[in-house]
Amino acid sequence: FLPPLLLLLLAPSQVATEDLVVATSSGAVRGFHVPAGPSSRVAAFLGIPYAEPPLGPLRFAPPRPARPWGGVLDAFSHPHACFQPVDTMFPGFGGSEMWNPNREMSEDCLYLNIWAPEPRPKAPAPVLVWIYGGGFYSGAASLDVYDGRFLAAAEEVLVVSMNYRVGALGFLALPGHPEAPGNVGLMDQRLALRWVQANIAAFGGDPGAVTLFGESAGAASVGLHLLSGGSRALFRRAVLQSGSPNGPWATVGAAEGRRRAARLGRLVGCGGVGAGGAVTNETELLGCLRATAPPQLVEHEAAVLPQQGIFRFAFVPVVDGEFLADTPEALLGGPGSAEAEVLLGAVQDEGTYFLVYGVPGFGKDNESLISREEFLGGVRLGVPQANELAAEAVVLQYTDWLDQDNPVKNREALDDIVGDHNVVCPLMHFAQRWAERGGTVFAYLFDHRASNLLWPPWMGVPHGYEIEFVFGQPLNPGLNYTAEEEELSRRIMRYWGNFARTGDPNEPSERERRWPSYTAAGQSYARLNARPLAVAQGLRAQACAFWTRFLPKLLNVTGPMEEAERQWRLEFHRWSSYMMRWKSQFELYSRQERC
Repeated sequence: FLPPLLLLLLAPSQVATEDLVVATSSGAVRGFHVPAGPSSRVAAFLGIPYAEPPLGPLRFAPPRPARPWGGVLDAFSHPHACFQPVDTMFPGFGGSEMWNPNREMSEDCLYLNIWAPEPRPKAPAPVLVWIYGGGFYSGAASLDVYDGRFLAAAEEVLVVSMNYRVGALGFLALPGHPEAPGNVGLMDQRLALRWVQANIAAFGGDPGAVTLFGESAGAASVGLHLLSGGSRALFRRAVLQSGSPNGPWATVGAAEGRRRAARLGRLVGCGGVGAGGAVTNETELLGCLRATAPPQLVEHEAAVLPQQGIFRFAFVPVVDGEFLADTPEALLGGPGSAEAEVLLGAVQDEGTYFLVYGVPGFGKDNESLISREEFLGGVRLGVPQANELAAEAVVLQYTDWLDQDNPVKNREALDDIVGDHNVVCPLMHFAQRWAERGGTVFAYLFDHRASNLLWPPWMGVPHGYEIEFVFGQPLNPGLNYTAEEEELSRRIMRYWGNFARTGDPNEPSERERRWPSYTAAGQSYARLNARPLAVAQGLRAQACAFWTRFLPKLLNVTGPMEEAERQWRLEFHRWSSYMMRWKSQFELYSRQERC
């Protein structure tokens, strides 16, 4: 038995009948035609190398550009997925299996894919570059749900996706060490973006009209590129779907990154780590970690986390002073203009997917009716960094005190806690800061539950389930979507396509149902579903005031003294660095004035 999308992929019209050969900076590549509907097709180029395989001494190291090849490279199939854990929580269940890698895993995984409209547009077309999510520990550009053919055909845009290293292989950090600095997964993404700038014109794309779009950790990655000076010249616009760089899970400090590297070393039996858990010999530790088989590293990754909880990931981007000059929050609040237009948003039930993976009382095959005791335990897992007083504040904020033992309300409250804390409120804070800096922002809430969704009804519209509509999956007649869902997908693709073309999702001719921009004062957002476009204000504004204004202050005044001292040192270092930069600029100004 073959799933409908795979049958479409294997259709006879996929076989190349024309010689689709394109010259790139590394060598020539040959693509092939794939169907994108009953009367459409696109040119696909799958598995183009953009970096050297990160093997041996290149494990944990920044990527190097791919070496040139001779002859013509057949770009006919997806490459290996990068090493990652496989989700075995619900064996054989399509709702979870759809996110597992569908190609063999290897460290030789740094390749990209391109879908280009056919016939080739007369003028260079906008380019949408997809960055997958997966908590920085999983994900692959080859997943069926990320197939770019329908989006490319419907909107006459080029769609690009790349693999990047995840988990320890992509984000293990010994900050300051040139061979394991951390953030190499982000550097993989950046190198792919450089490849796009150098080569996409040869495929019919406009290198001056590149839009990044990503979901979850992919959206956090997009946001980190927005905040990183080394990436900003490589794209023009950005779409953040259900993730942002300022989320509590998206980055760690340099010291914590180093601690996790040392902890992983001890778990797999490496030397170079002292009895207290600190790194004592970087060369010894790094040599051992390079010699350890990837599956063994993957097996032990999760154990480096400092607390038990959900929506927390072991190896993530690190504030290293290089790729990230400061914390995302500091960079968002710092000086400078927000030149890139941003489209961002969330789905209705961001928390449910994570609750079913580890909070007692929740399950795929039951109604997940949550007792008061289970609710209180879920709060501790959902906000793992909270002390007793902060956890009690969360309970106070999210309890209906007239009906505190209602199991449905307890279930829904935990959905809101996890979703607000990790996705919605960080995203809205990002939108607020970006708008305050003069940036153009469009915000949305996607609240349509797909008719063929395999997860139980109580989960609502879970994290990640707008992606199929962005990529046009309902246009595939074999996947059993409704006609209304096909129309919704076409609308969303048009919004994303318009945004890539102009920085505005609206049709230029549309006068009545327009999607207004998000401003710091108005806080407008669009509701995306099968009904006509509706606009509302202040997405989860009351709850987000709790997470962004009240809780951080509470944690600051009730945290342990060592944490307060760490925060003080961080702020002093930030102030000192600012003063040094100011002094340097003032001296330069004084010299120019004397001249």
